[in-house]
Amino acid sequence: MTILKDVVNYILNLGGPVFVPLIMLILGLIAGLKFKKSIVAALTLGVAFSGMTLVVNYMMDAISPAAKSMSKLFHLSLNAIDAGWTGVAAITWSYKSAFLFFPLLLAINFVMLTFNWTKTLNVDMWNVWNKIFTYVVVLYFTHNAFFGFLVAGIQIVFELKAGDMWHRHIEDLTGMPGVTVPHFITLFAVILQPLNKLLDFIPIMNKPFDADALQKRIGVWGDNIVMGALIGVLLGFGAGYSISGSLNLAVKAATAMTLFPMISKLFMTALQPIADAMSGFMQKHFKGREVYIGLDWPILAGRNELWVTVIILVPIMLIFAMILPHNTVLPFAGIINLSFVNAALLLTGANLLRMITLGIITTPIFLYGATYFAPVITNLAKTTGTVKVQAGQQLSWSTFEGPDFRLFFAQAFNGKWWAIALAILWTLGFIWLYRDQNKIKLPSQRYGTLAPATAAAAPAGSDTNDNADDVDLNDLSGLDFSDAKASNESKKTSSPQNNEADDVDLNDLSGLDFSQTSHEKNKGDKHE
Repeated sequence: MTILKDVVNYILNLGGPVFVPLIMLILGLIAGLKFKKSIVAALTLGVAFSGMTLVVNYMMDAISPAAKSMSKLFHLSLNAIDAGWTGVAAITWSYKSAFLFFPLLLAINFVMLTFNWTKTLNVDMWNVWNKIFTYVVVLYFTHNAFFGFLVAGIQIVFELKAGDMWHRHIEDLTGMPGVTVPHFITLFAVILQPLNKLLDFIPIMNKPFDADALQKRIGVWGDNIVMGALIGVLLGFGAGYSISGSLNLAVKAATAMTLFPMISKLFMTALQPIADAMSGFMQKHFKGREVYIGLDWPILAGRNELWVTVIILVPIMLIFAMILPHNTVLPFAGIINLSFVNAALLLTGANLLRMITLGIITTPIFLYGATYFAPVITNLAKTTGTVKVQAGQQLSWSTFEGPDFRLFFAQAFNGKWWAIALAILWTLGFIWLYRDQNKIKLPSQRYGTLAPATAAAAPAGSDTNDNADDVDLNDLSGLDFSDAKASNESKKTSSPQNNEADDVDLNDLSGLDFSQTSHEKNKGDKHE
């Protein structure tokens, strides 16, 4: 056990930008990709993850103070402090049984791949913490460790099947072949699915409304840079900033909105040769069977619809926090709601109007979820000894991941009849979602005349195993970075198919002492 724990801690200390590229290097070599191509692709993937983390942190550092200032203007004073996903992840990694969930994930994934029950190979090891946290939640309610492991295992199965379901949508939205996102946050689509279906009956919701289509409709105001600046300056004014402060926030938001799609090209550059090699390997050795590489959510971060939505939802969440009866959570560190927006992006096919509408409707779910689970998180903090919470206060997470799944399944195993019924209903909802997303039109075909993507995928030299000889970052200098998607033409020539990285400084949270957090150094390594 000690050896296993040491291995797990060593992997965690490597961080996602190192560990994932190492796995991809090994996969590329196994698939027959030349060493030179494999090492360049792996390093480029590490650069992409690090670059995306930097820009996400940059965005968070700009938005979070504005959110805090806005909460003061609204005179919000609630007793549950929002530690965000980084705080909860740091606490969770300190749990005594955390290292046991690595073999659990690997074993379930191996069995499902062996029996062809999934096509997803999940290499996103950082997000094992999500399974650990589910275990802690179930243990809190049931006092039964076996039930905790069982529900965590059920979550892993749903995540892998979600990876199978999202693959074709991710390729269509990003131009990245052979990858998917088996992340827990995408499972919120089970709740969003019936709401999204209701939006089908509203004519305007069936019009193209992604970033490209928006730019065509409103001209320069829909440009990534201008749109980022406009949202930034309005948020600054809403937070009570001076003209100078608002303009500075506008430039920062415009910078992030410009850099996100640029960095997403690095993911394409890195993944194209590995995906082609894996495709050839599977065709040769497994009778054409497909395997999708499961990666973390930042591969979706090049879609500006994601960032426009979460920024617009910031003041909306604060308003809800102020008016919702019995809410106890003051949104701060987790106010950038990636727990919602990734699922909404994939489910709606990047339809910005639908995403914002669904966000407004479902924001109360997250605040009430954070309120309900505040005692669990506070108890975990005290149990691990990583955080000191002052008397009369609680610790929570305003955009709590999967409040639906964790509530229903934890209380179902606690013997609550209503939770058993809701867990069954949730499972049926997932089956409906899975079948629907496997047959629904791709995002680029779904809303009539959706604007064709304009961004190039990988450099021309990386299309196949034979001609992907030299992937050079200098080749990126000539690319058009105005959008995050691959063009329809580039798709024709290519082969067929945590948590946020907000790096919030937890020491800024009043009343809390995070000096003992043993895994704090990992905060900036990942997303969620």
